Amino acid sequence: MSDSHASSALAHQFEDLEQQHEAASLGMWIFLATEVMFFGGLFAGYTLYRNLFPAGFAAGSHMLNVTVGAINTGVLICSSLTMALAVRAAQTGKRSALLAFLMLTIALGLAFVIIKLTLEWRHDYLEGLAPGLNFTFAGPNAKSLELFFIFYFLMTGVHALHMVVGIGVLGVLLLQAGKGRFGPERYNAVETAGLYWHFIDIIWIFLFPLLYLIGGRY
Repeated sequence: MSDSHASSALAHQFEDLEQQHEAASLGMWIFLATEVMFFGGLFAGYTLYRNLFPAGFAAGSHMLNVTVGAINTGVLICSSLTMALAVRAAQTGKRSALLAFLMLTIALGLAFVIIKLTLEWRHDYLEGLAPGLNFTFAGPNAKSLELFFIFYFLMTGVHALHMVVGIGVLGVLLLQAGKGRFGPERYNAVETAGLYWHFIDIIWIFLFPLLYLIGGRY
């Protein structure tokens, strides 16, 4: 790498590119630690009430569409792969590959949100399973079932919000990549965005079994 390229990629507050890269990574890991604490509170509350009302939570889980949930899980796993390939493309200076993998990741993220909105949330609302909006279930364990769906919409809603934010971030990176702003000496933004994206995917890997697979189905 030439001195001119290094100086153009190096922010004035850092001594060298290695220090700049480490600072960017550390900053993202600290942010993700706060996110872990946030989601940890949701998981703890969910676990507590699941243990208090196991019948209602199991009944609510069995009302979810596990096939659609599994499809969305596959979509996110594929998006993690394309995001990792985008980071690698940025590190190796492959602009065309970077653009392609960023677009694929955005497309997969949008597919996840659209599937969640149209095939799950809309269906649950029409079935009268949306607390505070349209909850009409009057069968056994109605109160605990409503509590399950409160957690379901809260946890999947917050996750989807993070997904939308991630899609927005990748959209900005896509515009910058189109202008040739990333390469072997300048890829921190893509790498840290990748960490955030993988974190979102990992959260869903925990949400899927916790919400969809309670108590078995057969």
